[in-house]
Amino acid sequence: MAAKTKTASSFNSLSIVALVLAALSALFYVLEQNLESFYIFTPTELHDLSQRALGAHGNDTTRVVEFIVSELSEKHGSRVNLDEEWILNNAGGAMGAMYIIHASVTEYLIIFGTAIGTEGHTGRHTADDYFHILSGTQVAYSPGKGIYQPEVYPQGSVHHLKRGDVKQYKMPEACFALEYARGWIPPMLFFGYADTFTSTLDFPTLWRTSWVTGREMVQNLLRGKF
Repeated sequence: MAAKTKTASSFNSLSIVALVLAALSALFYVLEQNLESFYIFTPTELHDLSQRALGAHGNDTTRVVEFIVSELSEKHGSRVNLDEEWILNNAGGAMGAMYIIHASVTEYLIIFGTAIGTEGHTGRHTADDYFHILSGTQVAYSPGKGIYQPEVYPQGSVHHLKRGDVKQYKMPEACFALEYARGWIPPMLFFGYADTFTSTLDFPTLWRTSWVTGREMVQNLLRGKF
């Protein structure tokens, strides 16, 4: 009798797990099919904005960033973070700094770059990533038959890393960009955290990154931005 009761209990537990997984899978499918409806930015809009900022201020990156953030704030209001909080960032072996302009479940928008150059792994992400070069040059390499030259992205260009793709990338010298990701953002955080535990052990920066990102995501959720 005890064996039968234990078997029935195990079966019930497995049934519950299966039902939960099925419900989560269905929810994910519905959300995935409607991702476009959650976005408030577009790559075209951001490219045009970057071009106009560069046209107005050229190599004065400080003014370029101010131009971009000011216009985004006028259009998107409180969904844009005006507190220019710069945070060091180590990910995929590369090191730079970032200013988080917007972070939500389906989008992030940051200024990312370095004044001295860096190189690393892009990561393989659950979102499309658009790197709008505001100053300097970025180069990238994706191995394949007959590919022996780097991709080169100068000031004013856009490097689009498609969802699920991966590359080696390098900023040979000073380079800053408006980086926009659209898709599922939370899974990307693991890539951003990994170097802390395997290399830098810079937990104060990890905490600050988590605090600012989490704060912006929660505030945007409360505003109805998924």
